[in-house]
Amino acid sequence: MSLRMALTSALRRAPRTASARLPSTARMTISSTTAPFAASTVGSHRGARPRPVVAAHVRHGVRPASSFTLSAAETATASSTADIDVDAAKAAAAAQGEAVRSLKEAAKKGDATKDDVDAAVKKLLELKAIVEQLENPAAAAAAEDAGAKAKDASSAAPSAGKDVGVTPKSQDFSRWYLDVIRECELADYGPARGTMVIRPYGYAIWEAIQRWMDADFKKSGVQNAYFPQLIPYSFITKEASHVEGFSPELALVTRGGGKELEEPLVVRPTSETIVNNMFTQWIQSYRDLPILINQWANVHRWEMRTRPFIRTLEFLWQEGHTAHATAEEAEARAVQMIDCYRRFAETVAAMPVIVGRKSRVESFAGAERTYTIEAMMGDGKALQAGTSHNLGRNFSKAFDTTFLDEKGETRYVYQSSWGVSTRLIGGIIMTHGDDAGLRLPPALAPVQVVVVPIAQKNKDEAAVATAANAIAATLENAGIRVKVDDDDRNSPGWKFAQWEMKGVPIRVEVGPKDVAKDACVVARRDRPGKEGKEFGVAVEPSSLVAKIRGTLDDVQGTYLAQAKAFRDANVVDVTTYDELVAAIDAGKWARGGWEGSDEDEKRVKEETGATIRCFPFEQPAGPHACIMSGAPAKEVCIFAKSY
Repeated sequence: MSLRMALTSALRRAPRTASARLPSTARMTISSTTAPFAASTVGSHRGARPRPVVAAHVRHGVRPASSFTLSAAETATASSTADIDVDAAKAAAAAQGEAVRSLKEAAKKGDATKDDVDAAVKKLLELKAIVEQLENPAAAAAAEDAGAKAKDASSAAPSAGKDVGVTPKSQDFSRWYLDVIRECELADYGPARGTMVIRPYGYAIWEAIQRWMDADFKKSGVQNAYFPQLIPYSFITKEASHVEGFSPELALVTRGGGKELEEPLVVRPTSETIVNNMFTQWIQSYRDLPILINQWANVHRWEMRTRPFIRTLEFLWQEGHTAHATAEEAEARAVQMIDCYRRFAETVAAMPVIVGRKSRVESFAGAERTYTIEAMMGDGKALQAGTSHNLGRNFSKAFDTTFLDEKGETRYVYQSSWGVSTRLIGGIIMTHGDDAGLRLPPALAPVQVVVVPIAQKNKDEAAVATAANAIAATLENAGIRVKVDDDDRNSPGWKFAQWEMKGVPIRVEVGPKDVAKDACVVARRDRPGKEGKEFGVAVEPSSLVAKIRGTLDDVQGTYLAQAKAFRDANVVDVTTYDELVAAIDAGKWARGGWEGSDEDEKRVKEETGATIRCFPFEQPAGPHACIMSGAPAKEVCIFAKSY
């Protein structure tokens, strides 16, 4: 008979009082961390397959399993504690605690093994969990109910993984991505096909992107403005390549006020046309130049295949528009802005990117040249994370946007446009996330540090809470984004896993022993388990702030280094078309010389699904040969499948 069975039998005294039940509307999931996950169609989009409701959504004491949390043995099922006397269970736990201490002393002398100690600790955690559930019968009963429901529903549900709150990346990358977005409460599906609702946690990431970008734009003289969302259709048709490129994606308004409109209105897909309409009115002479404008707005593109953050019918972005007197100024601005995006990606998002020029086929409709930053996602696909366009005089000629130069001659302005969008959030998820969920770079994380107080009920709670709040105040005063999770409905282990899943870079734990030592425990998101924990960290304000800031910087650097190592390991050099095909089939990026035609490029896309991502600014030393023809090539390009 196991210790647990023996104790359960020996400790039976009087029947436990009837457990209080949660309201029937309370949303619960499973009680066991290893049982199948329940299925739910709550919030599902247009008849999609049932989505797993995993332990991340539990709000009443059942926590998800995680490598960043306590042992799964810490939690015990409510059914195993039925009819056990609370005082007797506490006595058994105390006795087991003494046994653990004795074994540890014996191990130091060589009279006990590590396995003996580990087994005793495991049983101690089980007993403590039994005591905890006996003292909180409502949560235990709710967990029982939820476990039964999960068992009934799991037979019809797709597998969501055994011990994690999201589908493992290696098992199903696409499902993992959607699980992370849902369980971390970043976004949800909108009621109209292809739309999404950005939830507060996801929008906080967008706000962090906005803050950095907006400040950097303004340093170079860019000013914010706003242009109408509805654009006359005739504006779109003025630039031939522009209308050809965007026609399939346009959303049109044809009725208003109960009547047919004389001219359809386009719901903004981008704003080059309406901006030029206004520039024509604002620009008279060279003294009015340059004009450097940015707007933060939403845009609509009628996409057929959508994915949250990556490709939706409506999304948020910034779009910059400039007008210049010379071609050189417009080119310099286009290059300057793609470098701005590179700096953001690498220093803030910890996302290594390859900066380069798009091919003619892949360039923006109406641009002379398009520059891009390309990032590799966790599945090896490329993500175009930002673009900057040298528009030349294509739009100014279409709209007659002219100025009088210093000689009094009428000339067309030269222009640039550039933008990034909420697609960046999807890129951050797919670059850094792991099986446990999000891993947010500290520079962007809405919460950089979560403080978790750990105390027994009605014992040491006040002292621990005071210490936790003092730690939070110290960090907040230093400009660090911090949150205290003092919700007493959930166990510390549940909180550990919850905040790990939401990607918080640092967790600070404080318990009675820490309070006595004026110390705390610091755990890092980038290093799971004990490896990422540091005990006895002093809470003296200057020392603590220095420690946390240094750790945040280190986590930021670790994420960038890991992503760069992954990318570099998955870029292969190719010299022939067969090598290119093999590289793409293996999920790699293929880098090789290119002098092919537009038709050659389209053939590669048709046969492999890969496109030219860019001609990198940083070119390897030559000579190079075209992978299609073998002829000498001036440049190398990168082919990859992409989002």
